Amino acid sequence: MRHAIPVEELGPQAHAMAQAVAACVHCGFCLPACPTYLTLGEEMDSPRGRILLMKGVLEGELKLEDALPYVDRCLGCLGCVTACPSGVEYGELLAPFRAQAEEQRSRPLLERITRLMANQTLPYPGRFRAAATLGKLARPLQGLLPSPMRTMLSLLPEKMPASQPLPSLIPAQGTRRARVALLAGCVQQVLAPEINWATVRVLARNGVEVVIPAGQGCCGALSMHNGEAGQARSLARRNLDIFQPDAVDAIITNAAGCGSGMHEYPLLFAGSEDEERARKFAAKVQDVSVFLDKLGMEAPPPLAAPLKVAYHDACHLAHAQGVRDAPRRLLNAIPGATLVPIAEGEICCGSAGTYNIEQPELAQQLGQRKANSVAATGADLLVTGNIGCMTQISNHLGRLGNPLPVLHTIQLLDRAYSGDWRTATGDWRTATFDPQSPFANPQSLKSPASSPGPRPAGPGSRGAVPG
Repeated sequence: MRHAIPVEELGPQAHAMAQAVAACVHCGFCLPACPTYLTLGEEMDSPRGRILLMKGVLEGELKLEDALPYVDRCLGCLGCVTACPSGVEYGELLAPFRAQAEEQRSRPLLERITRLMANQTLPYPGRFRAAATLGKLARPLQGLLPSPMRTMLSLLPEKMPASQPLPSLIPAQGTRRARVALLAGCVQQVLAPEINWATVRVLARNGVEVVIPAGQGCCGALSMHNGEAGQARSLARRNLDIFQPDAVDAIITNAAGCGSGMHEYPLLFAGSEDEERARKFAAKVQDVSVFLDKLGMEAPPPLAAPLKVAYHDACHLAHAQGVRDAPRRLLNAIPGATLVPIAEGEICCGSAGTYNIEQPELAQQLGQRKANSVAATGADLLVTGNIGCMTQISNHLGRLGNPLPVLHTIQLLDRAYSGDWRTATGDWRTATFDPQSPFANPQSLKSPASSPGPRPAGPGSRGAVPG
């Protein structure tokens, strides 16, 4: 598409924005891949329509306020990127555009309050835990609150899970095959700390030494996708300072949104003195499923009974990072587990960071649609690779009266090593740290006497550090 975007005037991210616009040929392949277009049926609520709107604003031909309602309704799921035959990098247009728009727009008071609460609590585990505790006290008044705040309260678990903090080092069991650094995350630390514990248990069992760098924080993805570029850079820069990419074989994440956000660091820091550091950092980032798949995972023992597993593709794994096969290969390696497909599996569940807070009606429609598709599989268990998806789908399955358990991919792998996925530490919403776990005292794992020795890798193992 031809454009007249004044690239030189719009900052270091303008070139990527202009490239995304230029690559679009208006073919329409993105329309059936777009959740908002499928739900609303409006051209301007499709990626093709939004590209035209953003182009018009950037060229000065369209007022920002005329484009904002449609751009705000975009989930940023990037399903359009997967569907696009022309290679339009839609995310490289959307995120910078939202950042520029946020500097110029004026929001209503309720929106400003809602965003302030989200931006100042969700990326900070201590604040979020305190806010969630206070939020439970407000539940009797839930019906009197505005829609976004009702949504916030509805997403909180009935009981906040407890967990001991992760140690700074988890040694490998047996022969060390790799050394990685783990991003502990923010929201996930509060809502489902067992995911991080499952991650380090599975990695250590497979000969991986895990470092949890002290002082790390939120990756900045939530802020980045909300148009809060300044906050996103501040959070991201902290991790650039804390993590040492050259000292590890990979920087591991177990949340799709975090992995996607950290891969966007080069765009976030484009034109700055931190751009090269951001590139080195992003090059080391891997989802835990990708890392284990490349490493060659030890096959778990057979399950006690057959298990039908529905796997949900988190958008920021499948569309943003192209990760689809690795988690499926890991799950298929569990003897007794059978994967069943989900209809419309490529369509977003409606979580999308803070989307279910800022666009609760649309998020609810998409969540219900996804829950219906999951329930129709007849699966015993739903597995996915992102805390936001887990929360959203579990919530909407509950509204259907369906008690289907929802686990993270790494949680199921962790439990499968026991031979029964129902064991370990309970459902992810109420999981508590198991004091009997060998990781209750990580020092004990450093003793050679406690090490079980080298473990054979699974089929297809490369037997070496993944690149």
